[in-house]
Amino acid sequence: MEETSKETINEIRARDTWTYEDYRVLNETLSEAGDTADKLRELVGKIESDNPEPKGGGAVKLGIALYMTCRFTEALEVLAAGTDNKDRRYFQAQCQVQLGHHDRAIEELDLAKARGWEDPQIDLEIIECRAMSGDMKQAAKNLKSATTKLGETSNYLCMKGLLEELDGDKQLAGEAYEAAVAADETNAKALFRLAYFNDLYGDEEAAIELYQQCLALQPVHAGALMNMAVLYEDAEEYDQACLCIRRILAINPGHWRAKLFLRDAEASKTMYFDEDRAKMMAQRNAILETPVTDFELSVRARNCLKKMDISTLGDLVNTPETRLLEYKNFGETSLKEIRDMLALKGLRLGQALEDTATAELADMFTSDTSSQAREGVLATPLSQIELSVRARKALELLHIETLGDLVSKSEPELLACRNFGQTSLNTIRQALGQYGLRLAESD
Repeated sequence: MEETSKETINEIRARDTWTYEDYRVLNETLSEAGDTADKLRELVGKIESDNPEPKGGGAVKLGIALYMTCRFTEALEVLAAGTDNKDRRYFQAQCQVQLGHHDRAIEELDLAKARGWEDPQIDLEIIECRAMSGDMKQAAKNLKSATTKLGETSNYLCMKGLLEELDGDKQLAGEAYEAAVAADETNAKALFRLAYFNDLYGDEEAAIELYQQCLALQPVHAGALMNMAVLYEDAEEYDQACLCIRRILAINPGHWRAKLFLRDAEASKTMYFDEDRAKMMAQRNAILETPVTDFELSVRARNCLKKMDISTLGDLVNTPETRLLEYKNFGETSLKEIRDMLALKGLRLGQALEDTATAELADMFTSDTSSQAREGVLATPLSQIELSVRARKALELLHIETLGDLVSKSEPELLACRNFGQTSLNTIRQALGQYGLRLAESD
């Protein structure tokens, strides 16, 4: 069996270009061969050596290989030099989906169809991208039309669940995801959606079991590994969390989120944590991370918040009233709805941006002001703080790993870092403000 697998892998590697069928067969062969991560990384390394300046069919081949190792940005760069065929466009779409660029993914999927992609499942992928990009009305319309063509397959039921979830109907979403998995227990996307659904709504044991089923399939689902690692870390099972992250790094050693998480998880094995502070911070984060869709709002208010990319209570306490009122179609009636919604949780618009309100917010969740509590706050890893990608990368370059490291720096020191601008500085100020902290004074 091992010799047969090796021959199949070498045969596919020798081809001038790859198609989706090559990708599918390669996944199955690697899965049967075992040690998938090591074999896949070795294979991609050989293909990169074979194609130092990839173009045409070779670029499509290498681009697909890079996609398999979750190197999505690199894959897009390589695929752009490839033969403009259906396979190139399809895998460009998959990379865009993984990077969260759903509008671009729709364009690529449409181009794949125009170049001869015949699998009707691609219509469901377009529907998913429409839903994830916010065009729920068109997505629902297209899904209704797809029922006649596709029937209630596992993929169809999975998509139905996603639309119900995005529309706020948790019960129907859960039922649809369960039906999708029941229809096909090897559907990785359905397993992942159901796992994430259970993860999101508190059934962590079921989530881990489903993530494990998802990871038994190929290609390795990096999102499932990251989510499992977070669940294990929350349960203080740091060794298990590290194993998940190492599986990602075995395939993609340059995965920066995985590297950052692994460093924090390893440190957590010996780091002292103030249990009371952790509970208070968890309570604070749970409130601020509450989706606005959990509250009764008018259609106008809900649509305005969605278009302004405001999705949680945390987003609202960082948004002043003036910004909302500046938005088209957002008036006093909608503003009152938002005020009343926040008041239910003891919050108000723009609260995190005001110095006095910042102190009040800290008082809501902190009762112990001893030096030990402060030390616990300063030991908080920055991986637990919501920051922009640019700000996080700049801090990593400066070897700033905790809140304590950060408050030892002054604004001029941060601004001197390459690619660290005023926007990143404002993000840092807001993040520190939520803990009653500030940057050091400059000399």
